[in-house]
Amino acid sequence: MNKTKIIATIGPSCSDINILQEMVNSGVGTFRINMSHGDSESKKQLFDLVKSVKHPEGGRPAILADLCGPKIRIINISDKFDLQDGDSVVISNKEGSGDIFVTSSISLSNVITGSKILINDGKVQLEVDEVIDGNSLRCKTLIGGEIQKGKGVNFPGVSLGVPALTDQDKEDLKLALNEESDWIALSFVRNASDIDGVHEIMDSFNVRLPVMAKIEKWEALEDLVNITDAFDGLMVARGDLGVEIPSGKVPAAQKEIIGLASRSGKPVVIATQLLESMIDSHTPTRAEVSDISNSVFDGVDCLMVTGETAMGKYPVEVIKTLNQVIKETEGSKITNKNKLPDGVSKTADAISHAVCQIAEDLKIKVIMTMTHSGSTARMISSYRPQSSVYALTPFSKIVRQLQLVWGVQSMKVDNYDNVDNIPRLCNKILKHIEAIDPNEQFVITGGVPMGIAGTTNYLSIQIYN
Repeated sequence: MNKTKIIATIGPSCSDINILQEMVNSGVGTFRINMSHGDSESKKQLFDLVKSVKHPEGGRPAILADLCGPKIRIINISDKFDLQDGDSVVISNKEGSGDIFVTSSISLSNVITGSKILINDGKVQLEVDEVIDGNSLRCKTLIGGEIQKGKGVNFPGVSLGVPALTDQDKEDLKLALNEESDWIALSFVRNASDIDGVHEIMDSFNVRLPVMAKIEKWEALEDLVNITDAFDGLMVARGDLGVEIPSGKVPAAQKEIIGLASRSGKPVVIATQLLESMIDSHTPTRAEVSDISNSVFDGVDCLMVTGETAMGKYPVEVIKTLNQVIKETEGSKITNKNKLPDGVSKTADAISHAVCQIAEDLKIKVIMTMTHSGSTARMISSYRPQSSVYALTPFSKIVRQLQLVWGVQSMKVDNYDNVDNIPRLCNKILKHIEAIDPNEQFVITGGVPMGIAGTTNYLSIQIYN
């Protein structure tokens, strides 16, 4: 089994139980539901569809509910039109004003003369010639192209004062909580406090799901350390990020985000255009294969495909290709090994480090962690051990949440309440999965007393018999 995990976006091309099942059999551990599309009933149908799919080892795939966020779009054009280089055009956030009306919830007060405005992922580029008032901007077209309703609009380097959660996001979050989502992704995160509104709604449901920050705004890069501390995972959303900052800076930003998340023991996902060519083609480009391999070498937890499976012609082939590239890359002699920063003093961190070091020194093939919250498994994963890591938990929700964590194979077990029973339980599991031979050593870690999340303080070297 590959250590790097796969997330696939569900959409019209794979909204069939048989196709989804084949995708899971080919390597998908998590399905992303894009909450930007459809009404509440159609979204519920997608949740139900994913929940009907089964993993070969038992249980269902994890669900990542991706909130739309405050994306700025063109919203007032009835007929599309073309802008030519040099054309003058007025953009406004006030309905009935200007040639192009954009999302009204944004503030244009911080936009100045000379600011760049990018439309449709930068395919159309404008420059502000005149700030008419707080609601309207006269712009010159630098690079022309087609203008149509629904296309995204970016203001690189300008703070627009948009809310972290729109009213639609709040309704979608409530729907995701009711429909047993396992992870939530928050779009267009700008700072650490953006998570507060999500937690407020979760608290009203008496639940706390892990929340992933999608890094796709220039402001997020300036508050990356605090965002990493506040959120439970990071996603490098390269599409919008490559519009917000110069595209040549995206690879370095990607490496920085991966390293920071991994050192913090939090999963990190790479998304956008991994296998874009396979929307219409059976085979990937060499550049796409290299991109995927380099992400694996960097130590990313998950690779996420979007339009490739949601709208593409070959959703199953996409997953098989991605799985094969990951397998070949992980099988090479080039390895990635992350070290936590100096000064980490928590007992759980020290135990996790010791477990990985012992496994390496003694050439132990299997690490088994007993977990109620998944935190120990995530911390062990952050060291990228070559040993197989099995996370044993009595909670199906934790099994699914760990589907996004590098190298961790999560399994549901009966509740354990006595430390003396742990070696016996692990031996039983090892016999079932046939991971090692009799008389080989394995490492166990967990927390004592049992059943209290975040109390990892137990390490034992056992012999499988």
